Amino acid sequence: MESTEIEQTLASCEFFKGLEQSEIRNIASICQVKTYEKGELIYQQGDFGEHIYIIAEGQVVLERSMDKGSREGRVIIASLGRGRVFGCWSTLLNESHIMMLRTYCQTPATILVLKGADLRDRMTRDTQFGFNVMERLCFLLRERIQAAYGAMEKI
Repeated sequence: MESTEIEQTLASCEFFKGLEQSEIRNIASICQVKTYEKGELIYQQGDFGEHIYIIAEGQVVLERSMDKGSREGRVIIASLGRGRVFGCWSTLLNESHIMMLRTYCQTPATILVLKGADLRDRMTRDTQFGFNVMERLCFLLRERIQAAYGAMEKI
């Protein structure tokens, strides 16, 4: 992916939409581009997390495993496509985190990956930018919590 494509992906994604071009360029400088095959795991439930992922192309499934005593089950929390974001949000708060979901690719995928600590560093240096990112994060987390509750009701 060219740097302009990375910037376009960031500018149109749910997490960074509406940010200024200079802010997008700043974020693009800390992104890595990774490709995944259909069925490939991005991370496993229980892994240590420190990255945030932005889907440039493809579909990713967020799945939670649960032990219900006498039986074990899995529930799909969400299936996400282009422009959607997932990963370890607590790194924005400077905290380590164990991943609560398993994520895998439903189709081949191209994903932008950035370390939460690197984004946090930029957020603390520019507090208006930091506020804008945290505000977007609140909306995203509300949506994910609602999706998780909806998925749990199916059990």
